[in-house]
Amino acid sequence: MGGKRGGLMAYLLDTNVFIEAKAWHYGMDFCPGFWHWLIKAGKAGTIASIAQVQGELQDDELNEWLPKLGKDFFRQPDLGVLQTMAQISEWVNTQNFTPAAKTTFLNAADYHLIAHALAGDHVVVTHEQIEHTPARIKIPNVCIAFKVKYLRTHEMLRREKVRLVLGGAA
Repeated sequence: MGGKRGGLMAYLLDTNVFIEAKAWHYGMDFCPGFWHWLIKAGKAGTIASIAQVQGELQDDELNEWLPKLGKDFFRQPDLGVLQTMAQISEWVNTQNFTPAAKTTFLNAADYHLIAHALAGDHVVVTHEQIEHTPARIKIPNVCIAFKVKYLRTHEMLRREKVRLVLGGAA
């Protein structure tokens, strides 16, 4: 299910968005509004992720919650995604990264996530930071090379004007 949903750009969530949200600022026990918004936005097609990200989520509590997102939330690659994967792979292999960094990246969800974003003109949501080292390939570095937009969770929430309020107060 590549491309834009209903003609709209979607945010594609990285594995660390789920893990860090649960562990830090949006814990399931004290910030249920965040998790409810993910469900609502996922069903509206505003946010999504990919099957490889789902495969990286090893947290029992998260895995019990994930089905609430719906069966279409974690996207599978289509022909457009496969074509962008080839472009990204070619770029990675021509850069000055170590062979281990290239292998690690090309076998991780990050590679697939960026390919989905590039194919569908989506925005990647991640907590990774730019790194200038040949030993690691980070999402922002690849996004910049391919002019794919990326941002962090709180930036997505602001752009979408999400309000997580107590007792329904404005």
